[in-house]
Amino acid sequence: MKAKFKPRIDKENRTKLETVIPLRTPFIVNIDPSDACNFQCKFCPTGDRELMRRTEGRSLRLMDFDLYKKIIDDIGEFEDKVKVIRLYKDGEPLLNPHFADMVRYAKQSGCCERVDTTTNASLLTREKSDQIIAAGLDRINISIEGVHERHYEEFSGYKINYRELVDNIRYFYEHKTNTEMIVKTNGDVLTGEERKQFLETFGDITDGIFIESIMDCWPTFEQTKVQINETRGIYGQEIREVSVCPYVFYSIAVNSDGTASLCFLDWSRKLVIGDCRKEKIRDIWLGDALKEYQLMFLKGERKTHPICAECGQLRQGQPDDIDRFSDELIRRIEGTSL
Repeated sequence: MKAKFKPRIDKENRTKLETVIPLRTPFIVNIDPSDACNFQCKFCPTGDRELMRRTEGRSLRLMDFDLYKKIIDDIGEFEDKVKVIRLYKDGEPLLNPHFADMVRYAKQSGCCERVDTTTNASLLTREKSDQIIAAGLDRINISIEGVHERHYEEFSGYKINYRELVDNIRYFYEHKTNTEMIVKTNGDVLTGEERKQFLETFGDITDGIFIESIMDCWPTFEQTKVQINETRGIYGQEIREVSVCPYVFYSIAVNSDGTASLCFLDWSRKLVIGDCRKEKIRDIWLGDALKEYQLMFLKGERKTHPICAECGQLRQGQPDDIDRFSDELIRRIEGTSL
């Protein structure tokens, strides 16, 4: 196996948030090309289509390309380059026919250091691969939902030609130039032999490979259809809850309709802090709504919030722990005008 074991995030070479907060420019901007998905994965709220129809304010759509260009142009007004434009949030990005154009526009704008995405790769045809590679995508994270057709149909409700899926992923790997590829799967639904099969199948056709755990990360979404791993976090780390959400200090998410959410896990649109159709994203980032949320976390008030109180991400998937720096960060944020 050529690929290195590598999770989607770099846990070793991370900026120490306590040294840079408050940020005048976010590190990461998630932009959702599509909040619809062709899969119905048991662990994901997007896959529960009846739930989506019942959720107030939640509509499934593709992001309009003109709106996307406006958002990228606005991002270019930050004082610094954004580290990552992440073309992914709720749905399957490749459902948007303009996905390659989105990559190209962001790369040519010079507003960011990197552009990446996460996809189930079911739509990653050879033609689409060529387009995405030519557009300059810096990184692609591919989520594999099993090691044969039956796994996909049982877990994601999707009938897939597994051999074709593997062949298309191999094509992307063999023809890419500067795109880093990471392939990962949910190991909790695989036997030991199936894990071995996953590594043997993809280990030579990717730059990095990882077996994750299933966790309860989407706020207010009850995951009753799948067993949550309570012994280790998503990246194999010890389960340990933090009080302060680190994400609100370095990232912001833009939904497919242009509304801006506090959190990339805000599937139900309950944490909207602005509207990129009417506002500049820089104004949203530096605005009072985000600052109020940041101070809420730092003051230890998360458990009183109806959405954030029971967030599993802060127990099973948090990459940073800034709890002990709360008092100092409050003084900085309250005393700083960016």
